[in-house]
Amino acid sequence: MDATAIAKLEAHLKRTFGNPHIAVKARPKQKDSAEVEVAGEFIGVLFQDEDEDGSYMFEMAILAEDLD
Repeated sequence: MDATAIAKLEAHLKRTFGNPHIAVKARPKQKDSAEVEVAGEFIGVLFQDEDEDGSYMFEMAILAEDLD
């Protein structure tokens, strides 16, 4: 993902969730995705949608240990 797409996605997530601590960061080895962090903690991955140009998918795992 290029810097322009990352900036747009980060702004969208901050606006949507009302959280200024969200950061979207490039992944060095994967060019079709970016990592999402909240206050420095990794929470998921954004992927470019293969079927619809200009669209993205967000994947977030919730582990049992995180629910305590």
